[in-house]
Amino acid sequence: MLARDRIIVGLEVGTSKVCAVVGEMLEDGNLMIIGVGQAASDGVRKGEIVNMEAAMRNIQSAVAAAEDSAGVEIHNVYASVSGGHISSFSNRGSVVVTNDDSAIGEEEVRNVMLNAKSVSIPVDHVVVHAIRQHFFVDGHDGIQNPVGMVGSRLEVDVHVIHGVRNRLMNTIKCIKQVPLDVANIAVSSFASALAVLTAEHQQLGAVVIDMGGGTTDYIVYREGTVQHSGVIAVGGDHITNDIAVGLKIPMNRAEQLKIEHGNTLVSERSEEIALKREVGMPERTVSKQQLCRIINLRVEEMLMLIRQELEKQNLLDYLGAGVFITGGCARLRGMEALAYQVFGGLPIHVGPGENNKSGGGLAGRPSDISGPTAAIESPEFSTAIGLARYALYSQRDQHQPPTVWQRAGQKFQQLVAKVRMFM
Repeated sequence: MLARDRIIVGLEVGTSKVCAVVGEMLEDGNLMIIGVGQAASDGVRKGEIVNMEAAMRNIQSAVAAAEDSAGVEIHNVYASVSGGHISSFSNRGSVVVTNDDSAIGEEEVRNVMLNAKSVSIPVDHVVVHAIRQHFFVDGHDGIQNPVGMVGSRLEVDVHVIHGVRNRLMNTIKCIKQVPLDVANIAVSSFASALAVLTAEHQQLGAVVIDMGGGTTDYIVYREGTVQHSGVIAVGGDHITNDIAVGLKIPMNRAEQLKIEHGNTLVSERSEEIALKREVGMPERTVSKQQLCRIINLRVEEMLMLIRQELEKQNLLDYLGAGVFITGGCARLRGMEALAYQVFGGLPIHVGPGENNKSGGGLAGRPSDISGPTAAIESPEFSTAIGLARYALYSQRDQHQPPTVWQRAGQKFQQLVAKVRMFM
């Protein structure tokens, strides 16, 4: 029987699926995936809980499957959050160094971080992540650790991700009623990036696009730190709905067509797809060309919205490692080719596997994750695996100075305390 403190679990409560990934922290500090569980999700819409009882059943099913797969009991999880209410911005804080010898110490670092995070957000919002980027000492930038340096002014840039308190609380409360303890939370894009990006990718610059059922989450790294992030309230379910409306067929048939025959690229060749007779639906054929055109228009729109945001933030030219696409929609045929067109020839990586798909560039995935190939190379598991890796950092380095990933979750305990007030 594995020691309880060596088991870490990532739980994604998504729009189309609930996914639980069980990891074991090895002696060398790395992560071994030992079990996974999935369940269909019918209590979540656009990344947010809309039916508490249904979501609880889905979570219970996924967790039970993960327990059977790993041969362990699950008691606490690291969970993802998403939704159109999540926003982000970057802010700079500064403090004057008043020590007699002008040496910067831990107190100055704490104060400048507090100053950077003391920003005005809507009263009903709470900070999920406050991710440190770079320090500045007397205007000198790019400093990662200023402790011990001499200066008169210390500044820091921080990327702040925040969301509506009550909507975040609904996800936490739902998981706690399963019952499971929530050790920490992370936004989906942040977790997915942990599953697919290496430190070298982050340094070269990369955008991770997590295309789920109800939302498309993205996060941008430049020079090793998070520069920008966001959520688009459009995902795979919207593609399915477009197909259902465009071809005048039920949603279940539209989903099946998307999976079995869909392609983000439109072929010039005309081809018909036969639909079997069902109750209330006669036997008929539909045009594969029309099906793919519907998919192409929606996926291109989703990718273009992100490209436009990157251009607005002046980040498109700093993505040396390229574009990483994960989530369930990453499985759509032709995704790499369409993304290559939309992002002007940048390297495209689809899924968390080893192979780089288009445009040259750097391939690979984080080396401290191992386990069944079917799990670690499946784009559907990226968020949950990233959450497990997030937990790995917290447990592996609990007796050491906090890493960037731990610092990103420091506000969570305040959020949990507020949730408990309502339980």
